[in-house]
Amino acid sequence: MGTVDMKHVEVKSFDKPDETRMFEGKGMADVVMAGGRPVARGTFEPGWRWSTNVKPIAGTESCEVSHLGYCMQGRMRIHMDDGSEQEITTGEIFAIPPGHDAEVIGDEACVLFDFGEVGAYAKPR
Repeated sequence: MGTVDMKHVEVKSFDKPDETRMFEGKGMADVVMAGGRPVARGTFEPGWRWSTNVKPIAGTESCEVSHLGYCMQGRMRIHMDDGSEQEITTGEIFAIPPGHDAEVIGDEACVLFDFGEVGAYAKPR
């Protein structure tokens, strides 16, 4: 990353993302760069699961990205590699460490804003 000029206000919109990363079906992530950091809005359709729809792109056994974000809509269940599980739902803020799988719960799309380490999320290694 280059230097960021923080003397000026920077405003971005997901209506014009810097990048769109399509999953292997059932969703996508729009990414904008703000303050020199990527911010993602992930739209995960009903039936989406990381191990089915992103694992083929990432090429890892589980998601190795750290996520810090906000659930705008829907529900998602996180399956940690240690066997523990946690559900995220509308209005909640989350911090997910690397080493997990995830799946959408129910028949509503899940929309998450992610301020974590999303620079390489859903990009081929």
